[in-house]
Amino acid sequence: MRSVFLVDNGSLRPGATLNLRRIAAALGERAGMSVEAASLLHSNKVPAEDLEGEAARTLGPAATRRADEGSREIIILPFFFGPSRALTGYLPERMATLQERHPEVHVRVATPLVDLFGPVDLRLARILRDGVLETMTGTTPPAVALVDHGSPIPEVTAVRNVLAGQLAALLEGRADRVTAASMERRDGDEYRFNEPLLENLLDRPGFNQGEVVVSMLFLSPGRHAGAEGDVAGICGEAEKRNPGLATAMTPLAGEHPGILEILEERLQQALDGTHFLLDLPTGGVAGTGGSG
Repeated sequence: MRSVFLVDNGSLRPGATLNLRRIAAALGERAGMSVEAASLLHSNKVPAEDLEGEAARTLGPAATRRADEGSREIIILPFFFGPSRALTGYLPERMATLQERHPEVHVRVATPLVDLFGPVDLRLARILRDGVLETMTGTTPPAVALVDHGSPIPEVTAVRNVLAGQLAALLEGRADRVTAASMERRDGDEYRFNEPLLENLLDRPGFNQGEVVVSMLFLSPGRHAGAEGDVAGICGEAEKRNPGLATAMTPLAGEHPGILEILEERLQQALDGTHFLLDLPTGGVAGTGGSG
């Protein structure tokens, strides 16, 4: 018996859990199998009444419950852009606890949405392009800032930078310039790879006047993304400092229907064993990758 989980990092905002559930249901229908929504952390603290009466699930208890019911294969499909430490550190530790209780259970973690070591894939960049074109209001090509949360992991920031290059190519002739930026970063020179910060970028020539489209490299609404999130606050403050600036945020990348095609492929690769992020077989000897 197999169980499949679509997993995000988790949020204290109801919108993130509701979006994860929506995508899990749509993916399950598309793939012809049950896909459960679960978060690594946080979401179980959201009141059930804010989640249409159904409490959010976190992965550890949800996967353990399925193992108790007889599942011997657990597929975890990350709703993440890249290989964050939540996937490569916390998740294996949490699954090791499950396997101590159920040593016969095999856990496989699928590849995140962007695979920098796979074939060239423009699907996510096209989703971002669609958001920019939908958001543009003027006839003059705008500046575009592709913004993510900011990560302490260079490999995650590399995902954003690759996407920025792809987006620039897809917007050729439609955008004046495209630059990647972080919403926030940790202190210290070792985290300078997150630069520029969005708040500083919006004070620079080329981004401090006229229309600037903020391309939202976020998957679900929450404290950072959304109409009243941190990114919106940064944009609003920048407009106060720069009276000629007009920012506009795109829809979130994770709300685009095209995300389902990528997720379905990642799921099938994990099911086939042709490509995946982590393999945690019975016996606890972890492997990575997977070859076709």
